[in-house]
Amino acid sequence: MTLECHKAPRIEGIEHVTAYASSEWAERGFCAKCGTHLFYRLKQGEFYAVPVSLFDGSENSPFELQIFVDEKPGNYRFADETKEMTGEEVFKAFSL
Repeated sequence: MTLECHKAPRIEGIEHVTAYASSEWAERGFCAKCGTHLFYRLKQGEFYAVPVSLFDGSENSPFELQIFVDEKPGNYRFADETKEMTGEEVFKAFSL
């Protein structure tokens, strides 16, 4: 579960953040000291996905979108009604 950011998030302790290219179009950021996953970022543009669990009060965050639904296991289902996008739709939406 992530929150969308359309600019780089402010991270305290940025000197401890390391990132690696997880695909041709994206990278993932982690704390180099403890390994906590901090973000997923598209290499083009300013899109970041930040784990909702990093924020206090995250249990009240709206759940509105599921992506890559064509790749999820058949028994994987959320109770909330959301917008759903296949991998092809995601790539088209972000011009990847």
